[in-house]
Amino acid sequence: MKIDSTLEKQFEDLGDDHVSASEDTPLREDAFVLSDDEKIEKIQDNVREILLTLGLDLNDDSLKGTPNRVAKMFVKEIFGGLNPDKKPKSSVFSNKYKYGEMLVEKNITLYSTCEHHLLPIVGRAHIAYISNGTVVGLSKMNRVVDYYARRPQVQERLNIQIVRELQKVMGTEDVACVIDAKHLCVNSRGIRDIESSTVTAEYGGKFKEDSVRREFLEYIKLETKFQ
Repeated sequence: MKIDSTLEKQFEDLGDDHVSASEDTPLREDAFVLSDDEKIEKIQDNVREILLTLGLDLNDDSLKGTPNRVAKMFVKEIFGGLNPDKKPKSSVFSNKYKYGEMLVEKNITLYSTCEHHLLPIVGRAHIAYISNGTVVGLSKMNRVVDYYARRPQVQERLNIQIVRELQKVMGTEDVACVIDAKHLCVNSRGIRDIESSTVTAEYGGKFKEDSVRREFLEYIKLETKFQ
């Protein structure tokens, strides 16, 4: 299907402007009719066609396995967060210590993929919550970030999804997340600005209060040192 130049320009502008219609990842109703193996088979055929169209020789030893590698990477790795079966089990525990202050986990490594150009998003997430009687294991916050990042994403939506999930798991609105990430769709194409990064935030409950939000932001500015 040929796209006329006006429509193509509209698509390009929308992509660069990070337009997103919903905080939920847009999925078709039949998204999980095919098994992972069936998806890999279909995707590798399409990747092969793309590479052939670009003029590459897929008989070359270095390239012959690329369609299958890319297909498995899409389904099993970088877009694995689309599969609800891979959603991390987030067990909560009673706050027996009676710890009533803010808990912050910062510098959570984040790898995602821009849904507009399918290029990497790389950065850090910083999460905080105030317990209302339950706590969640520290590694579970990392796993929630990783799960929602492993899909074609918009950073604003990713930020919201992380906070909504932790609010649901812990039964409290008092959750916040700040993400600082580089988008290779900006860094390696288009404007090619390798220095810029994008910062987004989502604040729930008490974190909407200026004093609480400032405390969180001061925590994530602290330098973490190891001996």
